[in-house]
Amino acid sequence: MPQLDWHRASSAGDDEPGPYLEVAAGPDGQIYMRESNDPDTVVVTTRAKWDAFVKGVKAGEFDDYAEG
Repeated sequence: MPQLDWHRASSAGDDEPGPYLEVAAGPDGQIYMRESNDPDTVVVTTRAKWDAFVKGVKAGEFDDYAEG
């Protein structure tokens, strides 16, 4: 796996314990995702699928899964 610059999605205060979702864009154009408590398990997807997912999140398509 290439050396990746991981970015962590965390709460606004970042005071809560993890795990956190970490995402990195690879030099191969792929998107890599992992949980901070299990960094050896990595999920890989395409940029197009990632962009569609982010668009869906912004549109509220996954709001039913969020904690109230």
